[in-house]
Amino acid sequence: MELRVLRYFLAVAREESITAAANQLHVTQPTLSRQLMDLEEELGKPLFLRGNRRITLTEEGRFLRKRAQEIIDLTDKTEAEFNDIDGMIAGEVHIGAGETQAIRLLAKTARRLRTEQPHIHYQLFSGNADDVTEKLDKGLLDFGIVIEPVDISKYDSLQLPYRDVWGVLMRKNAPLAQKDSVSPADLAGLPLLCSRQALIKNDLSDWYNGDFEQLEIVARYNLIYNAALMVEEGMGYAITLDGLVNTTGDSALCFRPLAPKLTAGLYLIWKKYQVFSKASERFLACLREDLTQIEE
Repeated sequence: MELRVLRYFLAVAREESITAAANQLHVTQPTLSRQLMDLEEELGKPLFLRGNRRITLTEEGRFLRKRAQEIIDLTDKTEAEFNDIDGMIAGEVHIGAGETQAIRLLAKTARRLRTEQPHIHYQLFSGNADDVTEKLDKGLLDFGIVIEPVDISKYDSLQLPYRDVWGVLMRKNAPLAQKDSVSPADLAGLPLLCSRQALIKNDLSDWYNGDFEQLEIVARYNLIYNAALMVEEGMGYAITLDGLVNTTGDSALCFRPLAPKLTAGLYLIWKKYQVFSKASERFLACLREDLTQIEE
């Protein structure tokens, strides 16, 4: 498979039309159709269902779209890493992170580094630990920020000097909002929204001193923003980390920490034996410098 043909395939999958994709790619429609048929013949599987008005992907086509996008992303990332402008370090640093205030630590480093190396740019990806480590393993990310509890044994890592605080996000007029903190007994009978990652780990169960999933969990989420909207609409109470949702000013929401206090450590991770681009290598060095100053 040629990269050019994979780009053609992705364009058709995106546009759902050979005509529209051909116009976007600046190739003739017969040329594009021939390339796609050759690709299907090479793979021995039909990739498209060709309708009168639009083209849809078969199951094999959907699988190829995922793989083709990963291949193209990795190729573009590799090419960018070879950029060198007049002796300046250039290229992109790819960072994946769960939702956490600790991203501010990396943002401060990136801001300082831009003064020194203005040709370094950043690609940010948000997701839970499973999402981040999957992309890290495939080489699509240089670094990931993950939140405990998480297994980092197969990665090199740097512990960040920050701990997120677990608590409950709720409407300001909720009865529980009258309390300064939330105890395990307070959660009994309440409709709860909880992150998928937290549910498969044991920290909350240990805090609850029982099977946390025995509580009334009405929804599971992977990122808090949409869950916060459901809380605002009266769906229930979200178990989440502090500082991820604005609860100040006119916000209808408030946050109350768990009691006893439950916190989560954070790590910057990267693949073992990783060969960094100059941009990623310089970013990591600057981050280490900044963290050393914080510790001092």
